[in-house]
Amino acid sequence: MPIIVNLDVMMAKRKISSNDLAEKIDITPANLSVLKTGKAKAVRFSTLEKLCEVLNCQPGDILEYRPDEE
Repeated sequence: MPIIVNLDVMMAKRKISSNDLAEKIDITPANLSVLKTGKAKAVRFSTLEKLCEVLNCQPGDILEYRPDEE
């Protein structure tokens, strides 16, 4: 998939655990795990906004586009 989720990288930079982040953005740890592993098919803008607010980052710090190599 050409969209890469770098949420775990941002979490490590900000030294925040999955449980703490899930609590602060009001989602379940299981749903946060789905986001972190890149298995999510979609992400709500409201969730992305909360992630950026708590992690003090931009959406591009969390999501990256890499075209498929042919």
